[in-house]
Amino acid sequence: MIDVIPVDNKKQLKEFIMLPFELYKNDSNWVPPLISDQKKFFNPKKNPYYQHSEVKLFLAYKDGKQSGRISAHSNTQHNIEHNDNIGFFGFFECIDDQEVADALFEAAYKWNKYRGFISMRGPLNFSVNHDCGLLIKGFDVPPMVMMPYNFSYYQKLYENYGLTKTMDLYAFYNEYHSIPERITKMADIVSKRNKVEVRSLSYDKKQRKKDIETVFEIYTKAWQYNWGNVPMTKAEFDNIVAELLPIADPDLVFIAEVDGKLAGFSLALPNYNEVLKVMKGKVTPLTVIRALKAKRHINAVRVITMGIVKEFQGRGIDALLYYHTFKKGLPKGYYRSEFSWVLENNTPMINVAEKLGADIYKTYRLYDKAIEDRI
Repeated sequence: MIDVIPVDNKKQLKEFIMLPFELYKNDSNWVPPLISDQKKFFNPKKNPYYQHSEVKLFLAYKDGKQSGRISAHSNTQHNIEHNDNIGFFGFFECIDDQEVADALFEAAYKWNKYRGFISMRGPLNFSVNHDCGLLIKGFDVPPMVMMPYNFSYYQKLYENYGLTKTMDLYAFYNEYHSIPERITKMADIVSKRNKVEVRSLSYDKKQRKKDIETVFEIYTKAWQYNWGNVPMTKAEFDNIVAELLPIADPDLVFIAEVDGKLAGFSLALPNYNEVLKVMKGKVTPLTVIRALKAKRHINAVRVITMGIVKEFQGRGIDALLYYHTFKKGLPKGYYRSEFSWVLENNTPMINVAEKLGADIYKTYRLYDKAIEDRI
């Protein structure tokens, strides 16, 4: 017997958060999130996403044993930006059981149907500005910081229910112990041809605040034309900045200007998943000691976001920002790099990644399902 119930109290929320710890306990590639961060994320008073959209969490039990979870949620920002009327689902975790999976998807489907949406899309946790996409290729290595991971059988569960592909997201990977001469020459040509100035995030607190506001301005301008883009509210942006600043390296945050005009930015994060791995979801004196040791051995970065203002696209400024990431990262011991995620239809960014010698090593997929006979 399968029961799906809404999460309505702290005990159920704890079960929702802890389920992946049980499911993935024998999977060496899964990286446990900090339990305290998860509690904050699902707290409507602390996560600004709840200020503009609805969220409902569900738990599934089979024969009385917890067997899966899912979220159903609206995204007001998405529907306004794209003049759309769709709902969403995310945070799907499940045992390898199609009946349990179907019951979870059906709970999200009915929740979205009741609100009059024409389709539901996922997995998004909660939007494209958070973890999103189902991993369908690249199960052999752990995910990098702020990227999702799931069992390979999830694709079967999704597609057997009737979810169909909407868009693939690519993660590119390369390793460099020194910058290839061709990349240095390419960066030099781009820099001189466009009179580009690239600077890192300031260490001065007052100037850093201004730089962060500049990044928000560029991000809003540069991403507005991307498929599925959802503009962050100022509260959401401030919340993400507060989360990222403690782990960000100012040297790996770049702002590009052309003749004094804002042209683009990029942000690369050290792969703190190597730290989270040893903390096992908990912050204790012992895990903090383990974390400090692991931090010293981080050898990878993930370029988590990059934006080029439309006026300056096609000039190679994105490649120049990647070059500066190599230039600043290599002396710090970061010789492994991931560029993610990149939309499968973003040909310019794919071309840049390939010119830099990167290959697609992970693929994530977003799915849709039409909602019939809406209320």
